Amino acid sequence: MHEPLLTAIGKELSVRSARAAKTGEGVLDESTFNTIEVDRLFDAVNCAGTIVGQATLYRSLAHPLSSIEAITAKQDALRELGSKADLRARIEALVQDAAKQEEEFYRLLFGTFLGTLGDPRDKMETGGYGHKTYRQGTKLMLDLAKGAHALPAPESPYLRARLDALKAFGSTRSHALMEGPAYLTERAIKTKAEKWLLTPAIKFRPTLFKPRLIVTLLIALGLLLHYAPAFGISQHAMPVVLVFLLPSFMLYGPIVGGFDRDSIIYPLRDGYRNSRDVQQALEALGQIDELLSFYRYAKAFGSSTVLPTLIDADQHAMILKTVRNPILGKGNTDYVPNDLNLNGARLAFITGPNGGGKTAFCKTIAQVQLLAQIGCYVPAEAAQLSVADRIFYQAPESNSLADREGRFGTELQRTKAIFFASSPKSLVILDELAEGTTYQEKLEISRTILGGFHQVGNNTILVTHNHELAEQFQKRDVGLYRQAEFVHSSPTYRLIEGISRVSHADKVARRIGFAKEDIERHLVERGYGGEGETSSEEDAKGQT
Repeated sequence: MHEPLLTAIGKELSVRSARAAKTGEGVLDESTFNTIEVDRLFDAVNCAGTIVGQATLYRSLAHPLSSIEAITAKQDALRELGSKADLRARIEALVQDAAKQEEEFYRLLFGTFLGTLGDPRDKMETGGYGHKTYRQGTKLMLDLAKGAHALPAPESPYLRARLDALKAFGSTRSHALMEGPAYLTERAIKTKAEKWLLTPAIKFRPTLFKPRLIVTLLIALGLLLHYAPAFGISQHAMPVVLVFLLPSFMLYGPIVGGFDRDSIIYPLRDGYRNSRDVQQALEALGQIDELLSFYRYAKAFGSSTVLPTLIDADQHAMILKTVRNPILGKGNTDYVPNDLNLNGARLAFITGPNGGGKTAFCKTIAQVQLLAQIGCYVPAEAAQLSVADRIFYQAPESNSLADREGRFGTELQRTKAIFFASSPKSLVILDELAEGTTYQEKLEISRTILGGFHQVGNNTILVTHNHELAEQFQKRDVGLYRQAEFVHSSPTYRLIEGISRVSHADKVARRIGFAKEDIERHLVERGYGGEGETSSEEDAKGQT
């Protein structure tokens, strides 16, 4: 079960509080979440106007849907928002108004009211006794219920259910207390409907101006002045009496305000914070704003976007046409798109020199799968895919000093966890395999691991420089083979058919200033070298 969004947002107003599941317990695990840069993906997609909308989007990315029905429902809602400009505009107006009032509501729920002389130190501390914050904060929820009732009923069940949740809040106890009046009785705070007519109670008004109380105090003062002679106080002494009484009137604010805050506002806000009705209404607002964020992201992307066609398949399937990276392709018309058809492949090998875009493309695949499974548009001209029960991305990891297994063992543990958690419906991306061991051992164990994934039947993509490994599977007519294209040693960032047998390692070393000539120049300049040291040419002659 997820932590309630209101609790997750908390007094820090955190929108990035969600965490991915453990390996094998959800669609996305924490390692994949970090490797495919979900935080950057959130920044790219996030066009939500409310804090709860942003928190909802971040939670969706951390815990994507695994039900084709649930995803389709969100897609249908997006299509309706896209096709009905008037409905979309009215819903956007509702959300925009909520965004203006939202922070004050969180200040009411999580803030501290410091009184007249208080000195606020942070955004959740407020001078005064909470009356203004109560009025403004509860207005958010009251306006949401009222605004939802004024909207036409959408056709899509997903969107209609969220608006219905806002409407339903209007008939709850929390709404009645916010709307007022609320009554403080001997036992509890009650709504007008709950309070019996003759039950003694204090009627709460969120203001220091209490007409009845003020009139009562003035009457008491008048009676005191009128009957003062009866108590032996002469008319000449009355100014002195009033001077002594004046400070007591200055205590009106602290006494009344402090009572309202401690006895009424704090208990009410604690009830709202724990109210299931409030939680459900806020989550509905967040989910509506998330849909608007998807719509705005698609409009702002700058290239083709599409809602993927979802297929119900026993094995993972994916076909993408002119797909771009959801992060790097946003607003970048020069970004080079690619096509991909994984249907029936099971194994796919992506080879090529460094800097050709292999890793960026594989992250694109994972990010597109993730966006599809939160119901969002994906940056492509066409997309057809199945719902993955697991999305895994393994990248090279450096072992810590406390890890007794070393680099090879650390990566193998990760591969093992992925393998045992995978099913035919999984999408697995492996960026190199079996690093940190001898070449022959790497070749053998990689072949065994890939053979195991092939038998599971899911789509497994391997990014590798090991062309011999790819060739062994190609000879068996197993898998799909794509290589990063280079023209005149420069990358085009297109993936073409085939297996690359070049690495361009020398060009990379030269580009960063650490090629052979750079090393030799440094040794000469610093005067390093000595007996027994020879150049590589001399070594070759000696070996000959």
